[in-house]
Amino acid sequence: MSHIFPRHTKSAPPVAVGGEGCYLIDNTGKRYLDGSGGAAVSCLGHGDKAVTEAIKAQLDKLAFAHTGFLTSEPAEALADLLIAHAPGRLDRVYLVSGGSEATEAAIKLARQYWVEKGEPQRGRLIARKQSYHGNTIGALSAGGNAWRRAQFGPLLLDVSHIDPCYDYRYRAEGESPEAYGRRAADALEAEILRLGPETVMAFMAEPVVGATAGALPPAPGYFRRIREICDQYGVLLILDEVMCGMGRTGTLFACEQDGVAPDILCIAKGLGAGYQPIGAMLCTSDIYDAIAGGSGFFQHGHTYIGHPVAAAAGHAVVSAILDRGLVDRVKVQGDKLMARLQDRFGQHPHIGDLRGRGLFRGIELVEDRDSKAPFDPSRGIAGKIKKAAFEAGLICYPMAGTIDGQSGDHVLLAPPFIIEDAQLDELVDKLSGAIDVALG
Repeated sequence: MSHIFPRHTKSAPPVAVGGEGCYLIDNTGKRYLDGSGGAAVSCLGHGDKAVTEAIKAQLDKLAFAHTGFLTSEPAEALADLLIAHAPGRLDRVYLVSGGSEATEAAIKLARQYWVEKGEPQRGRLIARKQSYHGNTIGALSAGGNAWRRAQFGPLLLDVSHIDPCYDYRYRAEGESPEAYGRRAADALEAEILRLGPETVMAFMAEPVVGATAGALPPAPGYFRRIREICDQYGVLLILDEVMCGMGRTGTLFACEQDGVAPDILCIAKGLGAGYQPIGAMLCTSDIYDAIAGGSGFFQHGHTYIGHPVAAAAGHAVVSAILDRGLVDRVKVQGDKLMARLQDRFGQHPHIGDLRGRGLFRGIELVEDRDSKAPFDPSRGIAGKIKKAAFEAGLICYPMAGTIDGQSGDHVLLAPPFIIEDAQLDELVDKLSGAIDVALG
């Protein structure tokens, strides 16, 4: 009998014992194509020698030093590398252990910034429906997925949520993508004015929405308008790139493709590529200087922030992404994946939308293509796809509640950046079979 507290008590997952490239291997020898990189984590695949050697070398030097007393060489090196490639005026890096910690730190930093600036009335956060920012209380409060929030409602912070930028569902007939992007962004201005601009501290959003909406990219011009609104009302822009960042969408930072830079940016997942638990919050020099010129102390922290071994792994991962030309490879293989999805599913009677960027792709399922009506949630389509794909040797990331946290089904794909053409074929073939099983 296992003493592990699993994610789901009514299932007993196989035991993973190995990983090779794009495959995971269980204790029976069965191989699984990792078509979602776990949860968009394993960007380098499994068994990357350069990363594992960097981890071993760091362990031989120094395993741990608490940041309340000391910094470390790998933490400093990773921060330098990230800032050398970061967009806009991002200038400082706060290393944490994962995505939820990064977004939690971002929310707290935004609040402390305004306190240090002498505007303590700014305490309101605005985010979006169908977003996901993590599972701590603060991060879950910012997230806008109704199903994930429901049972914890009494514990959550009061956060405003505007509609997402969701072209497939919300763009009106005859409305151009650019006009829709403007209209969707203007919802932020309306909410700022409703709350009172003097009370709003920040707006938080994913450049490309991940788990809860299935690789949902913004309409053209959406984030440029969001940036304008934030600047107009003095609101900080927090971009959550925990899932979509670190090369996943075809640029190292996802927001680069939208021509904007945030005041605070969160990364994780692909930063450690699964080799170590690590995340980071990046902020501008203006925000850092407000703290440095005020109390001097960011009132936050966790025991394992800036962990030397995790930082060494992160540095090795980011170096590999940059030095091996993997960001360009993501564009190439992402286009190939999309072409295969279009060829296989473009006319499928129950596939309503194919979307995403790079090697971050989403498939939205519908009962009727013309009306875009979703399947009845009681059918459990997403869960059936996940089970059938897993049995066929494919790991993918189906989710229910795509539209409003209750209705809608999608599949998220986020394979390793090293995926080969034959493995793209394998992914699409196995996914197609799983969808057939789930709909049968």
